[in-house]
Amino acid sequence: MDRNKWNLTMLCDFYELTMANGYFLKGFQEKITYFDIFFRRVPDGGGFAIAAGLEQLVEYIKDLHFSPEDIDYLRGRNMFDEAFLDYLAHFRFTGDIWAVPEGTPIFPNEPILTVRAPAIQAQMVETYALLCINHQSLLATKANRVVRAAEGRAVMEFGARRAQGAEGAVNGARAAYIGGVAGTATVLSDQVFGVPALGTMAHSWVQMFDSQYEAFKAYCQFYPQNAVLLVDTYNTLKSGVPDAIRAFNEVLKPMGIKKCGIRLDSGDITYLTKEARKMLDAAGWTECTITVSNSLDEYLIRDLLLQGAQINAFGVGERLITARSEPVFGGVYKLVAVEQDGQVIPKIKISENVSKITTPHYKKFYRFFGNDNGKAIADYLCVYDETVDDSQPLEIFDPDATWKKKMVRDFTAREMQVPVFQNGQCVYALPSLEEIRAYCAQQVDTLWDEVKRFDNPHKYYVDLSRKLWEIKYNLLERTY
Repeated sequence: MDRNKWNLTMLCDFYELTMANGYFLKGFQEKITYFDIFFRRVPDGGGFAIAAGLEQLVEYIKDLHFSPEDIDYLRGRNMFDEAFLDYLAHFRFTGDIWAVPEGTPIFPNEPILTVRAPAIQAQMVETYALLCINHQSLLATKANRVVRAAEGRAVMEFGARRAQGAEGAVNGARAAYIGGVAGTATVLSDQVFGVPALGTMAHSWVQMFDSQYEAFKAYCQFYPQNAVLLVDTYNTLKSGVPDAIRAFNEVLKPMGIKKCGIRLDSGDITYLTKEARKMLDAAGWTECTITVSNSLDEYLIRDLLLQGAQINAFGVGERLITARSEPVFGGVYKLVAVEQDGQVIPKIKISENVSKITTPHYKKFYRFFGNDNGKAIADYLCVYDETVDDSQPLEIFDPDATWKKKMVRDFTAREMQVPVFQNGQCVYALPSLEEIRAYCAQQVDTLWDEVKRFDNPHKYYVDLSRKLWEIKYNLLERTY
């Protein structure tokens, strides 16, 4: 089948269809259910993650349908009731979805996204919803770590050639931009999403000419306003930097252009950048920038800067686009409630693995910000019919260690989820990518530095209201 004709509704786990068929045969197709997407731990042992992928999920939900070809395929499996197949032929999403906006810092065990919909509809969106949220949240989180390690220096995403497929590259660049990178090498991400496409030359450009100097000179002539020369094809300090300086002198200087750069992709980056900086400054090219690449991540970037490397910008490839250090974002999709006779009935999943026990019920999700400094204090999950009066002090407690309590005063409580779909209609005005990126930076700034540490970050508390805690533990006692 032509990939361009793929119907993403069929990008689901097969058990979504077998369960849906069973729900239909049991008459559950109109049974209202509530599902949460949440994750259990932050990748790389970090203090927080970044939510991303909502825009792609919205577009998927809008187009949710089964084509005649899909129905024929399912009929050929000889597993599905004909009345169910007829139901699928008229299938559309009619439910409600709430989600945290893209770019929001998120923490374990809180609902990133909540689906309220008839059982079959809610079940059918599970796989693609997790695919969108898990992939882009993973890369936005990794990118934000890399960008913070760079301490204000520009970071460019260079990873398409080692990404997991075309969509991994294109959507990955989008997620990385939300996380804070300055741009991408992937042109399609610029064309589709407006992620700035950046780049100059490869080693092959230098090798194509009879001499390195000729390659540099030609590039400066063709692109005088964007002359960043790759200086490590042969010998960085013996010929690379000197030939770059010569090309700058002969082409850019007569034009009055001072903005230029060199890039290093190999060798002892700390030593080479220090020496290159001395050479450039001595030649009068004090505004010439130095960009480095070559299998970088947040830890290598941090070490290079601690060693005094003279770097203005970083190109980060495979270790960002694949989140190589921990390439899985463990988001899950769990049933938390059903409606019965007009009542919302909480549901819980219990496991011998305590971390896999879910928090039941249809919930609200607040973040508390201190009025004195705007910093995030804690997150607070409560039952949907509860409200928080932030004009009054509120005692919160650790749901796993209930003796740990804190009185919160002089704070603002903000609901973190926003309505995205109501009765099957999209009611959320999708922000621009630039707006998401700016929002992400602003929201990360509300976190204390201790939460943003790469190693052993301070634990940010996600607390339960007393009512929700009691519901959870009553269910545990009743069902275990």
